[in-house]
Amino acid sequence: MNFTSSLPTETLDQLDLYARKLRIPKNRIIEKALNAYFERLKKAEYELSFKKAANDEELFSLAEEGHDDYLKMLTEE
Repeated sequence: MNFTSSLPTETLDQLDLYARKLRIPKNRIIEKALNAYFERLKKAEYELSFKKAANDEELFSLAEEGHDDYLKMLTEE
């Protein structure tokens, strides 16, 4: 799929420089950069969900119950 966008000249110059240095097509660099950025966003969302859950007393209680059940399973074996 084709995609058209505008980028600052400095960014395009760096893209061109590294594409030549690494002998990698520019679109491959952009793809890898976007995928790395999306991974960082996913991790940040995941971290935020844990922070929200940590402040939720009901979820904390459920987690404690699950932890107690897990400990019981370990000691029964």
